[in-house]
Amino acid sequence: MSKDDARTRLLNAAGPIFAEKGYRAATVREICETAEVNLASVNYYFGDKETLYVETLQRSHPPAVIKHLPETWPEGTQPAEKLKDYISAMMTELLGVETAPWRVPLMMRELQSPTPAGSALLRKFFGENFSILLRILAEILPEDTPSYKRQQIGLSIIGQCVHYRVAGKIIPLMVSEEEFSEHYKPEQLAEHIAQVMLAALGLGPPLARGDRPSAEVGAAARETHA
Repeated sequence: MSKDDARTRLLNAAGPIFAEKGYRAATVREICETAEVNLASVNYYFGDKETLYVETLQRSHPPAVIKHLPETWPEGTQPAEKLKDYISAMMTELLGVETAPWRVPLMMRELQSPTPAGSALLRKFFGENFSILLRILAEILPEDTPSYKRQQIGLSIIGQCVHYRVAGKIIPLMVSEEEFSEHYKPEQLAEHIAQVMLAALGLGPPLARGDRPSAEVGAAARETHA
C-alpha cells in the first residue's frame, strides 16, 4: 500500500467516525481498523489524533462562497445584484455540490462542541466568507450603520441559507412531495432568500406584491437604489 493510499484511507475512515462520535469519543484504534491499516499509522502519517482531526475537518470546511463568485463585478454592478450573487453562491455550495454525508454532521458537531484546533480552522473559513458579505452590505446600508447591526443582518442572511442545508431532511415532512420537488431547488431557494432580504433592505418590492421574476426584482432594486 502506498503512502498516499494509506493516508487517504485514514482520512476517509476518520470522517464518518468523527462525525458520529466526536473528537473525544472517537478512537485511533477504530479509525485504523476501519481504514485497514496498522495502529501506528495515525502517528506515522499525521503525527497525532488531533492533526488527523484537523485535516478531516478541513475536508468538511464551510462553504467556499468565493469560488462561485466572479473575481470582480463589472463596473456599475448594483449592490443588490452582488447580494443576489452571494446568496446564490452560498446556496450552490450548500445544496448544489455533492459532498460526503458525514461532512455536515461533523461540522455541526464541531460548532456545538468546539475543539481548540477546530475552532481556529472554522474561524478562518467563516471569517473569509463573512467578510465578503459584509463588504457587500457596506455598499447597501447607511454609512452610520453600527458594525454590530451589519453583522446581525449578515448573520440573518447566512442563517436563512444554512437552514435549508441543516433542515434538509425535515422540510419534506412539512411540505408535499410535489411542492418540494418543484419549488425547493437551490436556485429557487436562493431567489426566495434574495427577495426576502432585498425587500427587508428596501431594495426590492414588498413580498405582499407576490412572487416576481428575478429580472423584475432586479429592475425594482436598481430603481430604488438609484
